[in-house]
Amino acid sequence: MFVRKFLQKSSGGQNPPPPIAPPPRGCLMAEDLDPHIITHSGIPSTASLLAFDPIQCLLAVGTLDGRIKVIGGDNIEAILASPKQLPFKNLEFMQNQGFLVSISNENEIQVWDLDLRQPASSLKWESNITAFAILHGTGYMYVGDEYGMVSVLNYSADEGKLLQLPYYVPTDALSEAAGLSSPIDYPVVGLLSQPCSKGTRLLIAFSNGLLFLWDASEDHVVLVRGNKDLPVEGKTVADSLEASHDELSNLELDGKEISSLCWASTDGSVLAVGYVDGDILFWDFSDGQKGKPSNHVVKLQLSSAEKRLPVIVMHWCLDVSRKSSGGKLFIYGGDIIGSDEVLTMLGLDWSSGMGGLKCVGRADLTLSGSFADMVLSPIASSRQSGVFLFLLTNPGQLQAYDDTSLASLMSQKENKISVSPLPYPMVVPTMDPHMTVATFSALNVNDKTSLALSEIVLAAKARTPRTPSGESAQWPLTGGVPSHVDDYKLERLYMAGYQDGSMRIWDATYPCLSLIYILEPKASVIDITGVDASVTAFCFCSKTSCLAVGNECGMVRLYKLVGHTSGGTLEVVTNTEKKGLAIVTTLTLWICYALSHAVGSLLVAHHLHQEDGPQWLAAFSFLSSPVCTLQFVQSTRRLAVGFKCGKVAVLDIGVPSVLFVTNSLSDSGSPIKSLYVKSSSAPTGSKSDPTDHNSINSEDDLLLCAMTKDGQTILLDGNTGKILASCLRPLKNPTAICMHIIENCYENYETPSEKPAENPSGKDKHENKSHIIKASESHSPDGEQNAVTETKLIDQIFANSLFLMCSEDALRLYTVKSLSQGSLESIMEVNLPRPCCWMGILKKDGRECAVLLFYRTGHIEIRSFPNLEVVGESSLLSLLRWNFKPNMEKTVCSDDFGHVVLVNGCEVAILSFLAHANGFRLPESLPLLHDKVLAAAADATFSHISVHKKNHDGAPKFLSNIIKGFRSSTEQKMDQVQDFSHLGNIFSNPPYLKPSDTGGDDEKIVELNIDDIEIDEPVIILPLTEKDKKEKKDKRTDKEKLFDGASSDAQPKTRTVDEIKSKYRKAGETSAIASQAKDKLHERGEKLERISQRTAELQDNAENFASMAHELAKQMEKRKWWNI
Repeated sequence: MFVRKFLQKSSGGQNPPPPIAPPPRGCLMAEDLDPHIITHSGIPSTASLLAFDPIQCLLAVGTLDGRIKVIGGDNIEAILASPKQLPFKNLEFMQNQGFLVSISNENEIQVWDLDLRQPASSLKWESNITAFAILHGTGYMYVGDEYGMVSVLNYSADEGKLLQLPYYVPTDALSEAAGLSSPIDYPVVGLLSQPCSKGTRLLIAFSNGLLFLWDASEDHVVLVRGNKDLPVEGKTVADSLEASHDELSNLELDGKEISSLCWASTDGSVLAVGYVDGDILFWDFSDGQKGKPSNHVVKLQLSSAEKRLPVIVMHWCLDVSRKSSGGKLFIYGGDIIGSDEVLTMLGLDWSSGMGGLKCVGRADLTLSGSFADMVLSPIASSRQSGVFLFLLTNPGQLQAYDDTSLASLMSQKENKISVSPLPYPMVVPTMDPHMTVATFSALNVNDKTSLALSEIVLAAKARTPRTPSGESAQWPLTGGVPSHVDDYKLERLYMAGYQDGSMRIWDATYPCLSLIYILEPKASVIDITGVDASVTAFCFCSKTSCLAVGNECGMVRLYKLVGHTSGGTLEVVTNTEKKGLAIVTTLTLWICYALSHAVGSLLVAHHLHQEDGPQWLAAFSFLSSPVCTLQFVQSTRRLAVGFKCGKVAVLDIGVPSVLFVTNSLSDSGSPIKSLYVKSSSAPTGSKSDPTDHNSINSEDDLLLCAMTKDGQTILLDGNTGKILASCLRPLKNPTAICMHIIENCYENYETPSEKPAENPSGKDKHENKSHIIKASESHSPDGEQNAVTETKLIDQIFANSLFLMCSEDALRLYTVKSLSQGSLESIMEVNLPRPCCWMGILKKDGRECAVLLFYRTGHIEIRSFPNLEVVGESSLLSLLRWNFKPNMEKTVCSDDFGHVVLVNGCEVAILSFLAHANGFRLPESLPLLHDKVLAAAADATFSHISVHKKNHDGAPKFLSNIIKGFRSSTEQKMDQVQDFSHLGNIFSNPPYLKPSDTGGDDEKIVELNIDDIEIDEPVIILPLTEKDKKEKKDKRTDKEKLFDGASSDAQPKTRTVDEIKSKYRKAGETSAIASQAKDKLHERGEKLERISQRTAELQDNAENFASMAHELAKQMEKRKWWNI
């Protein structure tokens, strides 16, 4: 429809330019674009941090490029992207509240709303944050910085704001408790809330080795550890039972830098601290002993070597078998420098007290990659229960170990055994097995194929568990709530081929992909050579549900996904001169021979037992060259195949046979890059069932268009294989990407006449090389045809069509008529700014409107018809935080509605480029990350336990199942149900300035009547003598001094009826009494006005006094001790 404008540009501007008109129908404008992510699956290769919500059973993975991956069950995944591409150094859930907190390298604190999948609030911290912790079950956060300051933040979900509270930990109080002469200015390296302390006690660790237990309710230091001036009591133990336990001596605490720490008990009485020199010290923080202060410590070493790795990460969990007198400590680091990278697990026991702490077992977990992070948390669900270790290694490998595997590993003391972890179940596997090619196919929801597949998908979902299971265990995550959209119909399929020869098909109707089929390349009773070779190309016919798969050995397999009742017959077609077909002799089979038009082929039919689902119909193996491209023929039961050797074959898949095979279409043997086949009788888009023997019409004229990698374009007769025309336009960079034929673009327009192609003077004749292959040069056995007839055939089939070719350096548009005449001259040519590697087509209102280009630099460009002008640009880095990798273009695929699927390592992402396209029905089709029903049930359960916390046996029976899903031990459960409501009063004021708990709450409230208040008349105050002043000053109470002589007796005087009558009854006429009452009323109003004025003055004075006291406290805190 826009060819007129093309031809006007190519005519050299002889006619005056037409007036400016609105863009033609089908063109794409900049406002039509909105690149965004639809869905993302897989673990990013830049993953570096882990966080876990044990109640919601969600796992968060932070990255080095500003992304956060949130993972639940039932293939529920979400990707959160920070505006800045910066690494995260802290990541933690606000447990059971639906929020996630992250801290970037630029010290920006962000609170993420998991329901909205976007930041809810952020706060830029002025200093460098070195420690961070969230008080579980609340919105309170502790922040430690490089200057030794510890501050408190709070996020209010109702207000949606993250605010810094007035409370902080004064450093002078810490230094005074440690006996230091100056305030502490070392970085804070660790913050831990002490369990069972109702959130009021905080463990603060400084880089110089000092440890403080701070009580926020009383604003004082409870315990100090790590002080070099205090005596050290304890001993040194090794990591095995056989090692000797020596008394601790000469422990140098000065300059011993802390690198990691964790609580090693459920009640917060033991703290495990790892140091840069590889030592691990267990500090006693039980405050039951009131004797002389000292350093109660036990030292543990993983290696006796002098130089050891720093203890980078430590996590501890309770060993249920040892109750409260032991546990497991997971350590990364601390071993000898140069040793293998392992994660060490120690079994600890202190049944005889902390002084008798000993190591009862050790196991080393070999890492599959370099260590990134780990998290330890209890999980209890219908599928899994116990403590799970989630281990993250580079690049982006996530694994889980359960209690059973860890216990078996620990029990083997002499015989070393390997324990296989639970790998993260990839929704779309890309590396194991390796994905080689993929496609994205849109279906017509009203077609029989789509309706049949929809029923199969619904039935499979009804009988499949939420998360895929392994042989003996399942992935433990169960968080999130799957989406439920009414009137489900299968709308899209995502299909991928793999290096092991298998095919996988997913339902891509909604953002959460679900696996439908796995097509294995092997049959149970026959052995076909090369059947399990790597998949190199495949083609799916949505009309007929037929799938053709080509591999690296030149084999083509044909499947029928639904609606086939062949009785389990597999037909194998092979070249009579080619070996490699092995037949099991015990089978009953019949053999029939079929001689095709081009080559002799052998057809062997096998009876196979194939279960319900996709049926393997046929296998073609007649060339050893890898298959490059496949294309079903419209309105027929034929399949065109392009090979790497440059040959093209057409297969009859109704009665399996090879119709013809051409010689190499390129002089240099260049691979076939693209195929396009069209019938003269079938309208665009119509396809019949290839397995229907009555659907073929032998009278149909088929035209096959092939393009090679070196840019040569060939037109062939699809029935005979005769070459009708071949044109080669030498390219500067002879690497063609693909071709696309735009049909019906002359609609409602008259086809302009073109002048015969002439070779411009002064140009090299090889610059536009083209030639016509005569009938004698054809590889078809049929007879010759007249050139005029051939041209008419091409014009008939490709009427009103344009030919678009994309190469690495340019986009070119041709008329198919010029191709048939052997004068391939472009009517539009656009040089590309970067090397291109992939091209896709965008449609609007059912017509081609733009091309989408993918460059090897990672840039993405959208060019609109008819002028191929750039209307939108983006990049992998800005959209997905990806860098381009070699061969990435092989797995790029798209549909006609602006959806593009990309694969990078273990990641798979679906992008949408059109603004008004919402085929995935967002946001109602997105799963919920935060389960509000579960959160409400947990809150109700914990509230019940809090009310009945004296009963240590737990909650009633009707809540026992809920509680079991939240905690795996009684100690952890009781710690979770603490009441933190009192923290609001503590953190809303600076230290030492908390409001008094005693006051007028217990005083009786007295109601006053305005008529009961007497205001004395103004009196004249005479000057006082010095003696009177002194006596007056001494007699004044503190309250009188504060209120400047105001009476403190607010109790009104009670009067009798007679007293009131005697006071107000006056003699005289009634008029005089009324006048007197009026005067009294006026006087009463004046008194009220004076009361109001004095009340306002008192209020102002009180506010000024409070402000002055606050400023004075701040000034006194900043002053050094020698200035006081």
